[in-house]
Amino acid sequence: MNVALRTENLSKQWGEFHANSDVSMTFAPGARHALIGPNGAGKTTFINLLTGVFGPTSGRVYLGADDITSLSQYQRVKRGMARTFQINTLFPGLSVLEAIVLAICERRGKATIWHRTVEQQLDEKDEAQRLLELLGLSAEACTLNRELPYGKQRLVEIALALATKPSILFLDEPAAGIPAAESAELFNVIAALPRDVTIVFIEHDMELVFRFAERITVMVGGRLLAEGTPAEIAANAQVREVYLGQAVHG
Repeated sequence: MNVALRTENLSKQWGEFHANSDVSMTFAPGARHALIGPNGAGKTTFINLLTGVFGPTSGRVYLGADDITSLSQYQRVKRGMARTFQINTLFPGLSVLEAIVLAICERRGKATIWHRTVEQQLDEKDEAQRLLELLGLSAEACTLNRELPYGKQRLVEIALALATKPSILFLDEPAAGIPAAESAELFNVIAALPRDVTIVFIEHDMELVFRFAERITVMVGGRLLAEGTPAEIAANAQVREVYLGQAVHG
């Protein structure tokens, strides 16, 4: 089977605390794969292990056929992995277009000449404008990031991640703090991203998860509880008892 990313018995332990225990997962190319579970289930730690924020206590991470367990965050970005965070990390004093151009310059090894104006970075500006069009942000190109509504800021953060030309994009609660109408719009944009980008996302809004995910993994207590299609997860009695019941009604 063609595999974009997989883990083998991935574990992370701090003292006696086991954040992740023997997590073996496979992500298919072009997947729209959701990680769900209660707070403290180990979802963000797992993403941190995949992206190189933490080194595992044991286990391996493979990007395609390559073992990347020992690679740094920067090296993994260069290999095609990108992520967003629960709290966005924009460039507040830059316009949307300037921020995206800067990210593209960094990818192309031209960040050291950032003192040049955006207008002088013609190729990078063209690429940035195509990204903004893809994400429905063309009208905000000249707006400072700090002046954007929060939902638009999350879209800019995704644009910054896409500027690295990732093959795998990790989204950590992209709809957190966004009104329901805006979060649905955000996920419509995410769903329309090109299929050459594999998307793995953490989300607590089950309506969004079951609407947009094609595959769902449930984590509880740092371990895998279940994995399957949305229909399979919705019908799983153990998942409903441990998580979905409280997620829907709590």
